[in-house]
Amino acid sequence: MTQPSPPALVLYDGTCGFCDASVRWLLDHDPEGRLSFTPLQGETAAAVLAEHELPPGLDSIVFVEDGERVSWRSTAAVRIARRLPAPWRLLALAWWVPLPLRDLVYRLVAAVRHRLFGRFDACRLPSASEAGRFLP
Repeated sequence: MTQPSPPALVLYDGTCGFCDASVRWLLDHDPEGRLSFTPLQGETAAAVLAEHELPPGLDSIVFVEDGERVSWRSTAAVRIARRLPAPWRLLALAWWVPLPLRDLVYRLVAAVRHRLFGRFDACRLPSASEAGRFLP
């Protein structure tokens, strides 16, 4: 990667309505700006996926901490929750749910996300106030 990764980078499906709503929620609930974002369809995500030898067609939320620790699916969601302020940090208590069960729920939601929340033709552009938190 040509530029260093931010300390907390969320890779998300930029054409998914559910993922877009989730990113908007995270923006609203992370007032200190601890999280940065990049769509899976972008050049930054391609570099991160290649650097960490993740499958290029990975269709899951991916969370990269400090440029090193990579997680996806429900583990990524729990690790993201740990970065949020109280009371939202309590969502990380899902860590105590066994991984197979967490990932089962994650996959069930992922299977219907496009039907329930729609799909975009392209990634949305961040507002001027959000632009500094998004990587290409």
